[in-house]
Amino acid sequence: MSGLHQDAVRSLQDWTAPDPEQDLLRRDYLDHLLERSDGMYRSCRPAHITASALVVDIERGRVLLTLHPKVGRWLQLGGHCEPEDATLAAAALREATEESGITVGLALFPATGPQAAGPQAAGPQPVKLDRHAVHCAGRDQPENSHLDVQYLVTAPADAVAEISEESLDLRWFGFDALPRLTDDSVRDLVARAQKLL
Repeated sequence: MSGLHQDAVRSLQDWTAPDPEQDLLRRDYLDHLLERSDGMYRSCRPAHITASALVVDIERGRVLLTLHPKVGRWLQLGGHCEPEDATLAAAALREATEESGITVGLALFPATGPQAAGPQAAGPQPVKLDRHAVHCAGRDQPENSHLDVQYLVTAPADAVAEISEESLDLRWFGFDALPRLTDDSVRDLVARAQKLL
């Protein structure tokens, strides 16, 4: 079992879910990790853990979203874990950095409130969990599930985002001015982030 796998188990065990639905997902994710030593990586089928980050500019009250080329919707930044990721939170921060083009000043936000209960409360905690079906191995391959662990990452007010090859577009949106092509999961993530901030 890798250090990343162990960190994911610890992170999910220590996280106090904010509601029963999130706690059910938390327990499902833990069951997945206990059953699969490869459960952190995209090669694991029919499901694997992913890490994502909602990048926020607190000073300007806005979030950075990417127009995903495969999904055709505005989403938070994130993706698959890599063997070099030391922790699940670090994987989310790496994805945020790669996909935003912001190389200086991004920081994981330490959660406060109910998510911060427990012995590891001082460090970054997930904001939300989200399970969704995808074709990450290609459209001609069977559907699988991303077991996404979503973090909050803050950006400096002067941060300039640069679009990457993983995105059709990349833009800042006000907390209350999300684009039409944003699903309920992202809207819920933004609402949860606003409560933490």
